[in-house]
Formats: sequence, C-alpha cells, structure tokens
Amino acid sequence: MTAELADRIRNIVRDNPDIGEIRMFGGLCFTLNGNMLVGTMKDGDLMARVGEEQDAEAMAKPGAGPMMFTGKPMKGFITVSADALDDAALRDWISMATAYVGAMPPKEKKKKTKAK
Repeated sequence: MTAELADRIRNIVRDNPDIGEIRMFGGLCFTLNGNMLVGTMKDGDLMARVGEEQDAEAMAKPGAGPMMFTGKPMKGFITVSADALDDAALRDWISMATAYVGAMPPKEKKKKTKAK
C-alpha cells in the first residue's frame, strides 16, 4: 500500500524538478527544495506538512488527524487515512502542502566531513 501511494504521489509531482525523495518514518518522504512536503506512512496513510497556520483547515478535512511522533503531535504536520485518499483528495493535500512548503527557503545540503 505504501508503494502504491508513493507511485500516486510521483505521478502528481513528477513535473516538478525541485521534488526529491528520502526514506523516513518507515516510509518515503517527498521533499520540495529539500524541505519535507508529503510522505507515505507504514500503514498506507499520508503525512502532509501544512504548517501551523493551516492546521485547523487541514484537520477539518475527511480522514485528517494529528501527526504523532514519539507520542506527541507534530505541529504543522497531519496524517490522512488511506481510505480518504481518492485522486482528488491526494491532489488537494499535495497542493496544500506545496502552498506552505513552497514559500520556505530551500534547505541547504549538509556538507560531508571526512573522518580523521
């Protein structure tokens, strides 16, 4: 289910050259300019970074809930249950996340240091 969701996300974001992918939270995280955007969770749910300003709007949508990490909610992040992710809803979540994350400055890549 996670691989299927990842493929669906790729189909939506594939024309954006600023999108990257990294393994995270037991799933796959898609980044925009190096910043977390959306991701797949182990159970097939979607993680979306919507920002604290859009929390209330996001939480009012079908299937939305707080993103829990180590037992505490992560502000500005939500999860969406897999059964609430038809194609239109997935596009809307990616759009909402892109509106927030796209306004962020690009994340600088960490410089690799040589071990002595």
